Amino acid sequence: MLLRLAFAATIAASTLPGSTAATQSYPSRTITLVVPFPAGGPTDTIGRVLGDGLQAALGQTVIIENVPGATGSIGTAKVARANADGYTLILGTVATHVFNGAAYALNYDVARDFDPISLIAFDPQVIAVRKGFPATDLGQLIAWLHNNPDKATAGTAGVGSTSHISAVNFQKLTGTQFGFVPYRGLGPAMRDLMSGHIDILFDLAANSIPQVKAGSINALAVTAANRLASAPEIPTVDEAGLTGFHFVNWHAVWTPRGTPADVSAKLNAAVRKTLSDPITAKRLTDIGQQLAPSERQSADTLAAYQKDEIARWWPVIKGANIQAE
Repeated sequence: MLLRLAFAATIAASTLPGSTAATQSYPSRTITLVVPFPAGGPTDTIGRVLGDGLQAALGQTVIIENVPGATGSIGTAKVARANADGYTLILGTVATHVFNGAAYALNYDVARDFDPISLIAFDPQVIAVRKGFPATDLGQLIAWLHNNPDKATAGTAGVGSTSHISAVNFQKLTGTQFGFVPYRGLGPAMRDLMSGHIDILFDLAANSIPQVKAGSINALAVTAANRLASAPEIPTVDEAGLTGFHFVNWHAVWTPRGTPADVSAKLNAAVRKTLSDPITAKRLTDIGQQLAPSERQSADTLAAYQKDEIARWWPVIKGANIQAE
């Protein structure tokens, strides 16, 4: 009788959510990496490279699910509500996990409703214009905008997106005025820049560098202190005359809050293995990514960095009254 009770207790414990027995076999099925932006955009591109690496590291299929809308908040909300079992991840950005908390009335908390896994990479923006736009460098762009207020249009990935925040800050610093055209992501915005439907895009390097190399758009400056290794011909904003206009986006992986600690540890190890792979690293650096160094790939580092970014950006966004309708 005692033996049967002990056996039953063991079976029951093995089925409890988050139990060691239940998570020892993780992962045992397909994992979904949610990209909260459209296919073809910079986060999607990075997500597909990361997904390939995680698939190899974890030995299970990793599928990319694009859930765009509201500057990534729709896809982010979906992950916040998902089961905390390690089978649903999100590739978030400074927009989804910092900016949106100040610009949107959300039904989730950008920090408390997620468990951090790891920082992935950092990338600056490229200030780009359509082919044929009457400015070939940043100084000419600023002068043209001064002489032609409200005659140019800049694409954005939505209210509170990286492209929107940077463009608003650019207007403030330069005293220029131009209109905004919101899109569901930077992928669609880039397509309209290439086709000449908009004039300017404050774009992430992962999205713009391939088009710069193809000659489809003109890059005027990169929002970093140093030139990009993947596109050394593009001057920095300091070199182009807009000193200190620096902006660096970042990508990171989270799971829903409450994910078992050993599952999170396995995911962190898989991310580390992926980022240390030379082929994966080259694929990311070729599109302007600066990989998070190994000492910054811990969950605690991501949590602390997100907290610092919230403290930095929320006052800026709220002070500029940037709010989604």
